[in-house]
Amino acid sequence: MKYVSTRGKAPELLFEEAMLSGLATDGGLYVPAEVPAFERREIAMLQGKTYEDVAFAVMRPFVGDTFEEDEFRAAIKAAYAGFGHVSRAPLKQVGDGVWLLELFHGPTLAFKDFAMQLIGQMFQSVLQRRGESVTIVGATSGDTGSAAIEAFRGLDNVDVCILYPHGKVSEVQRRQMTTPTEANVRTFAVEGTFDDCQRHLKDMFADRAFREEMRLAAVNSINWARVMAQVVYYFTSAMALGAPDRKVSFCVPTGNFGDIYAGEIARRMGLPIGRLVIATNQNDILHRALASGEYRIGEVRPSISPSMDIQVSSNFERLLFDAYGRDADAVRSLMDELRSGNGFRITDAALGGIGEGFVSGRVSEEETMSRIGAVHDASGQLVCPHTAVGLEVADRLAEPRVPMIALATADPAKFPDAVERATGICPPLPIRMADLYERPERVTQVENNLAELCRAIREGRAA
Repeated sequence: MKYVSTRGKAPELLFEEAMLSGLATDGGLYVPAEVPAFERREIAMLQGKTYEDVAFAVMRPFVGDTFEEDEFRAAIKAAYAGFGHVSRAPLKQVGDGVWLLELFHGPTLAFKDFAMQLIGQMFQSVLQRRGESVTIVGATSGDTGSAAIEAFRGLDNVDVCILYPHGKVSEVQRRQMTTPTEANVRTFAVEGTFDDCQRHLKDMFADRAFREEMRLAAVNSINWARVMAQVVYYFTSAMALGAPDRKVSFCVPTGNFGDIYAGEIARRMGLPIGRLVIATNQNDILHRALASGEYRIGEVRPSISPSMDIQVSSNFERLLFDAYGRDADAVRSLMDELRSGNGFRITDAALGGIGEGFVSGRVSEEETMSRIGAVHDASGQLVCPHTAVGLEVADRLAEPRVPMIALATADPAKFPDAVERATGICPPLPIRMADLYERPERVTQVENNLAELCRAIREGRAA
């Protein structure tokens, strides 16, 4: 399996190098040269199998010869051993034809654990084999950072540096990132937005000298391995509701577009998906883009669903690459427009192609709070604000006789203030995290400046 850059100027790589690199040297994102397709009978044969067995079957074509079969199975087993539910990603019905896919039973209580725990296992195996070390740099709007830290903390071959927007994540999210004591973990509170953090991250990778000096690797959703691991729960949940014998739709609370793009890959692999529904909060660039064809950056407005407070959805570039017929020149031109101005226009042909598989909806702060309360009143279930955004749009856009699966992306305990305001109930942290608020924090506050960030990362590693 070879991987190509969405911008066409970086060398093709095998899975191992694409995983370790994260971002292509031309600033693009790696995607498979060809997406493997499953026949209907192959999907049917996965019914009734464990999550780990389905994960092996779905991901094996993407990793090629990077791992021996037993080695890859062991990595998958170790990745999900610490999850708090035997099903790993259980389904729960919450309405007429609407189901909740609980993706928060991992060690950091968010869907990012599904990919990050596996990436930690794969990185460790590859780096030990090669006798190399890397510096993982990640930008987070809340959950990616803690998931990356949990996956790599204490490993000899990896330094972890996480950038997050100062004052713009929940207290639980922040403390999950700033309280680990391992020397190989460092967090940086950037005086800016998530989009600023993400831009600085991309610029670090574009600086070839700094990239090579620090042996940078990225585990944000720009890393193909993240998308690959998230494809699995689309298969397991759809099969639980009758696939491949009937279609299933998915509604995904969407910020950086990686999670819902995994659904697009599942569809291209042969999973019978009806609609992929993009659910946005008030930072609705994707909803506006699908409605008008204009991808225009606006001001990031802080919300009660902070992991979605994004105006530059990096993984949308992967969908554009597909929508433009894999024309890397066209994508590179769009990304140049985005960087030099504040957006671009999607051609009618490309927008029409996207519209064949995706629909979208926008949810206000008031609607999010109302939905949290309504779900609790109807079922006793507490949901986080991001999940509430997804459920609100899922109800609006559900189709008769097509099950709609809404992705529950985080445990409500990660956002206790919003949940308590909506329901009067403060969701408790799991016992293993009961002392989180008492743990000392360790964080470096940094100006919104690329040079300062590079200096801090370099000096910390030298120390």
